[in-house]
Amino acid sequence: MKKTVKKAAYSKMSTKGGTMAQAAGKKTSKQATKSKPKPSPITSLKKQYLKSSPLCKVTFRLPKDAAGDAGAVSIVGEFNNWNMSEHQMKKLKNGDFTATIELPCNREFRFRYLVDSCRWENDWFADKYLPNEFGSDDSVVVV
Repeated sequence: MKKTVKKAAYSKMSTKGGTMAQAAGKKTSKQATKSKPKPSPITSLKKQYLKSSPLCKVTFRLPKDAAGDAGAVSIVGEFNNWNMSEHQMKKLKNGDFTATIELPCNREFRFRYLVDSCRWENDWFADKYLPNEFGSDDSVVVV
């Protein structure tokens, strides 16, 4: 008797433009393509440890939300003696800036982003933050 009731419910759904899959609560292929993909978690420090040497390739990423309408961003830190022009970041189509640097393992490095040679930004997803002598914090990457 219950099977007959379910079949009746399915037939009512199909006459109103629905399908049996929809009546059962399953997504159809049309519904699956309409749903938006879930955004991946945003991180700005990507680390790739090299097997052949005691180095780690660290990809730094400054999101557009932090960079704003910046024309140029450089990454400045202990690993380049705070040289403001050594590591220029590449601007991506989405407005983010990125740069990959090989760093020695088992160390921590302070760094900051220099936006348009006039504004300092910290990494929103740094491994940690340490106060600096200028009354603000430095981002820290641990490799």
